[in-house]
Amino acid sequence: MIRGRADDIPEAFGTYNSLVLKPDVIAYFGDDPTRIYQLLQWLPVLERLDQVHTVAIVLRDPETGVVAEQHTSLPVLLAPDFAELVELYDQLDPKVAVYCNNGMRNFQSLLNGRLLHVHINHGESDKQSMVSNNAKAYDRVFVAGEAAVQRHLAGLMELDESKLIRIGRPQLDLRPEPTLPESERRTVLYAPTWEGDAEYNDYTSVDVFGPAIVHSILGVPNVRLVYKPHPKVTTSETPAIRENHHLVLAMVADAARRDPGAGHVAVTEGDILAVMPGCDAMVTDVSSVGLDWLYLRTEKPIFITDRHHDGERLRQEVPVSRCADVIDGSNLAGLTELLADRLDHDEHRISRAAMRHHYFDDVRVGESTDRFLTEIVALVDLRDRLIGVDPSMDGEVVSA
Repeated sequence: MIRGRADDIPEAFGTYNSLVLKPDVIAYFGDDPTRIYQLLQWLPVLERLDQVHTVAIVLRDPETGVVAEQHTSLPVLLAPDFAELVELYDQLDPKVAVYCNNGMRNFQSLLNGRLLHVHINHGESDKQSMVSNNAKAYDRVFVAGEAAVQRHLAGLMELDESKLIRIGRPQLDLRPEPTLPESERRTVLYAPTWEGDAEYNDYTSVDVFGPAIVHSILGVPNVRLVYKPHPKVTTSETPAIRENHHLVLAMVADAARRDPGAGHVAVTEGDILAVMPGCDAMVTDVSSVGLDWLYLRTEKPIFITDRHHDGERLRQEVPVSRCADVIDGSNLAGLTELLADRLDHDEHRISRAAMRHHYFDDVRVGESTDRFLTEIVALVDLRDRLIGVDPSMDGEVVSA
């Protein structure tokens, strides 16, 4: 059954009246709750879009629906089976669908030929998973800027470049209330990514460097350590990831116990964008977090880990590494001294400003959402023209 919002969420999502709900835009998400962070970061932007064109969330997993309901005022629709999805689309007749990942179930939605399909992704990073032939299945692919365009053109053959639309990073226009208390200490954030779905896309430092990085940060004079791992690190079933994550948590707790005034803390839930404003430097892996920092905290140092110990590859594939200090097994022993030096003498500040332009063009904070809205509005209008609908006639099909 196709379901929507109801007070009794665990039992049912309540059946929507399709005559009442006619969203112009649907945000499609087919995965389970372990990946819902990909959708959650878009919800405030989609709620802003809903003020211009009506938006509904379409999900395939009931447990994901329960989580989504708790985070948005937008209608949440559930269609677990393909037949139900087809029926739902027939009832709603949406105009544009947006996708924040490349989940396998996306292709069941992409079968619908009466709406335009837009890939909006859930971040901007240099991970190999960011570029896939899946991009060719969408009518448009929203990217952050020049770096993403080059990444797609270098990684894919016969890609129609006109599909790539630069919008910046709308999620970074959101300014959540800072969660860290003010401190006179210099705050270093350790924000590792997860291990990915396969070896080629494994960039995490947790299993190879995690405890050593934390030990090094704690050795910096007058420091406050903040540990903010990727959400999937906290639920990882990979033994080395799970063990080192718990070891890091224990190290942070022990440091906080020994020096209560330092403010050392592990933040395992919540928005990392709310953590960043209170930090003076960040150690992270190849991930979207590093580029979020580059966009929002351009004036502050960044350190990138290299678990593969291939500096030249990192330099070529991860341009942000050119304006960062790279950490691998060969220099890990000197990280405490390097951190302390960069906090006092930031040698990469000018190069970070140039690199920010490479990734995000000239987009200023606040402008990405406007670009996103403009492009979606244009696609809604385009779809009506392509399908032969006259918006001035309240959706009536124009006869030939």
